[in-house]
Amino acid sequence: MALRHNGRMTRWQYARLEYRSAGTLGADRFMDWDAVFHGPDGVERWGTDERFDDLRHLNRAGESGWQAYDRGAVFLHTEPYRLHAVTYSMRRRVG
Repeated sequence: MALRHNGRMTRWQYARLEYRSAGTLGADRFMDWDAVFHGPDGVERWGTDERFDDLRHLNRAGESGWQAYDRGAVFLHTEPYRLHAVTYSMRRRVG
């Protein structure tokens, strides 16, 4: 018995949003965070936040049609409760 598709298959583009701690700049008490987007057109720096606020960058990706489908967190091995980076796997439908 042969398998066949009764319709079009969905095609996806994939990307990754990395939100990584950059340390502190100055004497403030909050960590700075760098947002970097890795997409089909290459790598784009999306800026540095003075405290953890990844929602702004997720909304920016969503406005371009990207959907986050997975999230991974990286903690410092010497300090298990200190977040070092968050990575979002993203996709969007093509054509």
